Amino acid sequence: MNLAHVQRISFGYGNTQRWPPSISGSRRRTHNLPPHWRKRYFVNDTYFKGDGPVFLMIGGEGTANPIWMQEGTWIEWAQQMGALCLMLEHRYYGESHPTKDLSVDNLRYLSSEQGLADLAHFRNFMAKTKSLTKDNKWVSFGGSYPGSLSAWFRLKYPHLVDVAVATSAPVQAVMDFRGYLDVVRDSLATSKLGTKCNDNILSAVNQLNELLLHQVGWKTISDMFKLCKPLTGSKKNDVANLKETLAGNFMGVVQYNKDNRAFEGAVGTEITIDTLCGIMGNDSYKDNLTKYAAINSLILETYGEKCLDVSYDDMIKAMREVSWKSSAGEGGRQWVYQTCTEFGFFQTSDSNNQPFGADSFPLSFSLQQCMDIYGKHFNITTLAQGIERTNTNYGGTGIRATKVIYPNGSIDPWHALGILYDIPTEQKAIYINGTAHCANMYPALPNDPPELVKAREMIYTLIQTYLKES
Repeated sequence: MNLAHVQRISFGYGNTQRWPPSISGSRRRTHNLPPHWRKRYFVNDTYFKGDGPVFLMIGGEGTANPIWMQEGTWIEWAQQMGALCLMLEHRYYGESHPTKDLSVDNLRYLSSEQGLADLAHFRNFMAKTKSLTKDNKWVSFGGSYPGSLSAWFRLKYPHLVDVAVATSAPVQAVMDFRGYLDVVRDSLATSKLGTKCNDNILSAVNQLNELLLHQVGWKTISDMFKLCKPLTGSKKNDVANLKETLAGNFMGVVQYNKDNRAFEGAVGTEITIDTLCGIMGNDSYKDNLTKYAAINSLILETYGEKCLDVSYDDMIKAMREVSWKSSAGEGGRQWVYQTCTEFGFFQTSDSNNQPFGADSFPLSFSLQQCMDIYGKHFNITTLAQGIERTNTNYGGTGIRATKVIYPNGSIDPWHALGILYDIPTEQKAIYINGTAHCANMYPALPNDPPELVKAREMIYTLIQTYLKES
């Protein structure tokens, strides 16, 4: 069945006006932004009843995917509640380009505050366009960074949105997110192999470190891990990049473990924690480093890559590209800019309680990237100020909004920066054991764990309750 023929899906480009100097910075700088620019949004009014609520899905650090206008838990709820469904793409991502390129000078208009102001403008624009009234209550949805935006939208614009669902939302900005790998460790230990999975990873990392001590070892590493260029072990940044990438093979799988993401075109959804730990526990391999390399080969093959590029200089060169058509312009340059200016979120190896080596990719490695990509003034001092401002502005885990729902999964490393306990001011935390990043947002499956099924029911009931109280 072609769902596009069943549901009325439309999209448009709203002309977004520049915001006041208090949001964009100085008055002089505000004038550098075009008075109007085109911002993409999507509409599904298939299920809308005249007095029904308005569901607003918030776009984030990537291209807004229109499949979400047809699929996902929120669409099921829209059918049941007669809701109008809207989705707004985040400025600087996808096809929403407010500036001619992604130069550092132009990126200063990219921030969560600007994103929230865009949401407010769009909300009022759609209310007028669709002739909505005060009887049409608004519910915002978002997962991950957009989850934080959903909570912050309710916090900053409570007169414009009545209820917010903030899934897997890292509301606490932090520079050194060392806790990410701590959760990865705990999640890997949920496999049938138990803690042995982590033990074998640590053994592999130790073997890797031994090979890094001599040039013969560099050649062995280059061959085992299919590097695009021969490794020079004396180049610290290349080594850190290698170690972070190899750890990333596990980090990405853990974060999205068993999430039903195939419908949106995600690759590698069949690779799970059990897959990785199954390899790390397979004694038919020569040693643990060989197992570690086998996982790297699996990931390369899955994503259609012939070799692994760990050249730090090549990475920085690519990230410095300012064209919207560059590979960095697909979202990487923009999101890293946001982490280097207002969030941090650097997933470092600084914790001693994880298996990837405490000195493998420290905080200094992430901070060096900020300076090398955007300039020397994007340093630890300015980032610390930006993080303090973010947490002061929104409250971090001490946020004081009302009618906000915070679902988080125990497997998802991002839950460490989220709301895990109820807050008295009508803020409900839903902690879902055994699930990963944004699991409750994806379409339901027959084999979904009972905890996930129950969580979706709780979220739906809370939305209904909060709307009645509004």
